[in-house]
Amino acid sequence: MAFEKIDRTAKELVYTVQDYCLFSLRAVLNLFSRPVYWADVILQSDIIGVGSATIVIFAGFFTGSVLAVQSAATLAAFGATAVTGRFVAMSMIRELGAVLTGIMVSGRNASSMASELGSMVVTEQIDAMRSLGVDPMRKLVTPRIFATVTMLFFLTIVADFFGILGGAAVTVFVNGQNGTQYFSMAYEYLRFPDILQGLLKPIFFGFLIASIGCYYGMRTTGGTQGVGKSTIQAVVWASVMIIFTDLMISMVMVTIFNR
Repeated sequence: MAFEKIDRTAKELVYTVQDYCLFSLRAVLNLFSRPVYWADVILQSDIIGVGSATIVIFAGFFTGSVLAVQSAATLAAFGATAVTGRFVAMSMIRELGAVLTGIMVSGRNASSMASELGSMVVTEQIDAMRSLGVDPMRKLVTPRIFATVTMLFFLTIVADFFGILGGAAVTVFVNGQNGTQYFSMAYEYLRFPDILQGLLKPIFFGFLIASIGCYYGMRTTGGTQGVGKSTIQAVVWASVMIIFTDLMISMVMVTIFNR
């Protein structure tokens, strides 16, 4: 009995991964054939990018502030508080900016995509679109994926900027250090691999957020209760995959550039 349950669970997992991969591939290929609903892309870009800007700014600013407080307290024991700017900039650009932005957008937008599309599925709006000759994948999924990838890239840059700014505010006004030295250290020690790593991650994260959110939304079953379940699954799996993908990209980048 236990073996049958394990076997069934493994088969369901393999099927889900396969179905998700085919779902995502189809959504991406829609970009290279007509029609492409650019009006929907712009609308989703506004919802995802502009709508998430406030929380990303605050999250980035306060994260940079916390990094400055903690790093200054640790570095003071070694008489190296001058490198606080370097520590904050490297942490934000390499890791925290992209990951924090991804998780924030995941909580806000992956959930909304899953619930919105799930509601359309259970109320048979998706079937109505098909009966009118409109491809729901092309109309609903592809614009969300393209918009999320594009907007997350720029939101990450915003988070990095305000994170470094938050670190500067703490360094200057709380720790009483030199602001010019802080920004000098933050800038001088940045290298191309650091920036590349920080800007490559949001592309993958954005794709994961939108594709997972749309996948669970389009696969919703079981009425309104199923919508809630799909929303939870979308946020959980998007967040987990962001962390996992961050680890994989970091390992690859370290292997390539630290040889």
